[in-house]
Amino acid sequence: MKPWTSATMNLRGASWLAALAAALAFANSVGNDFAYDDRLIIAGNEDIQSLETLPGTLAKPYWPNAHGRELGLWRPVSTWVYGLQWALWDGEPAGFHLVNVLLNSVAAALVVLLLGELLPVAAALLGGLVFAVHPVHAEAVANVVGMAELLSGTLYLAACLIAIRCRGTMGAGRVLLVAGLFLAAVLAKESAVTLPGAIFLTDAARRNLRIDQLPAYLVERWPLYAVLAVTIGLVFAARMAVLGTVADSYPPMGAEILAAGEVSRIWTVLGTWPEVFRLLFFPLDLSADYTPQVIPIAFGWTARSVCGLVLGLGALFIAAWSWRRRPVSPGRLSAGAVGFGVLWFVITCLPTSNLLFLAGVLLAERTLFLPSVGFAAGVGWLLVQLHREHPRIGTVVIAVGLALLCCRTIVRNPTWHDNATVFATLLRERPESGRAQWVSGDVYMARGDYVRGLAAYRRAVGMVGGSYTLLAEIGRRLAAEGFDAAAEHVLRRAWRDRPEFGLAPSLLAVMYDRQERWILAEDASRAAVSVEPDNAVQWHLLARSLAGQARIEEAAEARRRVVRAGEDRLEQWKWLAELELLAGDTARAISSLDSARVRADTAAQLAGIDSTRAALTTRVRHRAAESAEDLREKDAIQRRKDGRNSSSIR
Repeated sequence: MKPWTSATMNLRGASWLAALAAALAFANSVGNDFAYDDRLIIAGNEDIQSLETLPGTLAKPYWPNAHGRELGLWRPVSTWVYGLQWALWDGEPAGFHLVNVLLNSVAAALVVLLLGELLPVAAALLGGLVFAVHPVHAEAVANVVGMAELLSGTLYLAACLIAIRCRGTMGAGRVLLVAGLFLAAVLAKESAVTLPGAIFLTDAARRNLRIDQLPAYLVERWPLYAVLAVTIGLVFAARMAVLGTVADSYPPMGAEILAAGEVSRIWTVLGTWPEVFRLLFFPLDLSADYTPQVIPIAFGWTARSVCGLVLGLGALFIAAWSWRRRPVSPGRLSAGAVGFGVLWFVITCLPTSNLLFLAGVLLAERTLFLPSVGFAAGVGWLLVQLHREHPRIGTVVIAVGLALLCCRTIVRNPTWHDNATVFATLLRERPESGRAQWVSGDVYMARGDYVRGLAAYRRAVGMVGGSYTLLAEIGRRLAAEGFDAAAEHVLRRAWRDRPEFGLAPSLLAVMYDRQERWILAEDASRAAVSVEPDNAVQWHLLARSLAGQARIEEAAEARRRVVRAGEDRLEQWKWLAELELLAGDTARAISSLDSARVRADTAAQLAGIDSTRAALTTRVRHRAAESAEDLREKDAIQRRKDGRNSSSIR
């Protein structure tokens, strides 16, 4: 070993060194503001900004907007950590960014410790350093919502390390600890569901496991895998309860065509692989967006998809070749580390690969955080092997390579400073990005430059196509700026294309309600409540549209549905009382006013409710008195008739 490896003789010291390198590489991200998805998921999410409302997020989707269920994400652990941080840091973004930097440092240390179970300390350290400073992690670390990747990945690595360090049958305590970490990791980000595969792969690499040894291995490990399987089952059941689905089928923006058939999906997915290889080996050109036009949809074999297939098959061939070499172990430098790295990458990439199901993005740099552990394993072996065979060249390559990666990371971190910086960078570097054009349209519209804003929206739709999310959000913005005709056209197109989603009709219902086009408002709000039957806002709009058509009893019933959906504020009960009064049901109106009185906060509200209630009570008494007098008169008339009839008979 040469002098540069002297600090690597102790695995614990190597892990601290990797953690320090990670902290230094990403330290300048602490000054960033909230940007990109941070604005909606954290800064704009009132549910996480109070410890009183935070527990309610357990049963809500990860995205707090109107189409959160449609996006198919549920990450309660990440959401709760955001909420706890909001309380701790009082909403200041620097605290959030500091937590991200620390999590990334812990993850880098765990990578060294994990690789130290498979490789010599020098290779584990170099792999950990590559992981620690790699610029492909900038999106996950420098953008606050990347914490989901960091937290899930850290828990994932800790669980894997605990599991593989156990020799022989695991005790119940350790099994439950691994299962608990696994549960937290999956509820932080669902891609952690691959942990059982990663544990099996690591065990197989360490033990040089052969097929004939599998029965004995499973007898030893079955309690762990059984508990992990039960954990997965519980998570799937909870996802069904919250989202109505186990795995989201919502396609990436602009790639809706991928939902139509498996063949076109494969061609497009193959086309993403050259980009993945480039990001890992040559991460000079980074992007916040990889929508179509950046990575085009393929309808047949293209140069990009052929290149992806060749690279993928080549990686698998190398994995198969290296796996047959000497087994990996901390005491020897084995090429098997490359096979381990490739297979780790494949396993951990599966949930976001769009191969098994649509993942919502064609490619995102943040999703490479955990898979890059496999890349680090292979590179760690390669660098030590190079240094052994060519010490001077190896030293230069190691020093220059790590320096370049670190510099690129430091330069990349500030591009996530705020929304303006993110999208100005994206528009400058990726003008072909539909998302960039979409956001530039939002910026122009906010400035009042409607001509350029509408032109940017047209370019975005032309680039991305009929993306439901894009059309719905553009329609929302157009309606907010008063372009009702354009908003109606865009939203009706989205509604027609995806009638199973409720966002577009709900936005139309709001617009029609404002315009007092009651019949159209009724149609749109009924479509929205058919998708989300517990949506109080849509029942409110339906009640208004029915009242606008003088269908009072139906409007009153819709208003009762608003209350049953959980929206039982004072105003709702007052509106319900008005409808019940118009329907002639005075007793029910008084009961509704009593419910409103319980929810009154001020003396003026109480006085108004009491005055209305007193008037209604007086009216009821008068009606009761009038009814009693009418009954007495009818009774007297009937008696006189009976008397005359009796006289006639006599």
